[in-house]
Amino acid sequence: MPDIDTAIVLTGASRGLGAALARGLARPGVLLVTIARRPDAALQDHAQAQGCRLAQIAADLSDPQAAAGAAAQMTTLLPQGAARLRLINNAGALQPVGRVDALTDGRAIAATLSLNVAAAITLTAAFLQAAAGRPADCRVLNISSGAGRNTFPGWGVYCASKAALDMYTRVAADEYAAGGARFVSLAPGVIDTAMQADIRASDPAHFPALERFQAMHREGKLASPEAVAARLIDYLERDDFGATVVDDIRNY
Repeated sequence: MPDIDTAIVLTGASRGLGAALARGLARPGVLLVTIARRPDAALQDHAQAQGCRLAQIAADLSDPQAAAGAAAQMTTLLPQGAARLRLINNAGALQPVGRVDALTDGRAIAATLSLNVAAAITLTAAFLQAAAGRPADCRVLNISSGAGRNTFPGWGVYCASKAALDMYTRVAADEYAAGGARFVSLAPGVIDTAMQADIRASDPAHFPALERFQAMHREGKLASPEAVAARLIDYLERDDFGATVVDDIRNY
């Protein structure tokens, strides 16, 4: 294995966009730390074949205690000599879907807010503390959504969580405006993932935009996870990363 030049932490690496990102990021000279509910044996084989060092942390980030534990474990894995440090907060959930007068399952609401917002905040804090004082180029990429910037009836919880992630990223960027780290909250577009399959299975009474998403699938308008992952990986290394704090990959 070559020396570690880049250390990357990626959440939600077990499926969809996260799985595609994990495979695209597995390169020589990289330490890739993934955080997901379960380890991925195939990713381990892929990383080894690519000359990438892989560490997998199993944690349910919708559980605040598990997220805190994963954050603590992650900090022990970041190598001192890496020139580049990256955190990609990708993990997210859509449910519960329903009109605002039907959102009564407090436990489900709290789990989504914990996963989509609180876990990203917890991991970012630990990541920044670990990076403090190092000369490394430090970047945090939060995977947001157009749903954080536009209303979708039925997605009150999801829209609220992504809007919160956008605003949190703006605050972080302001706090680090003098340097030390750069931040972006990036919408990845509409991707052909299991989440999209869940969307298409929604009850139209709770999600009025259902036909629009079904039509995009029928008409082949969903991007593949692999194609989007490749664009995100290129974006992560742009010289102007962080110049636009709340951004959309479809702008590039």
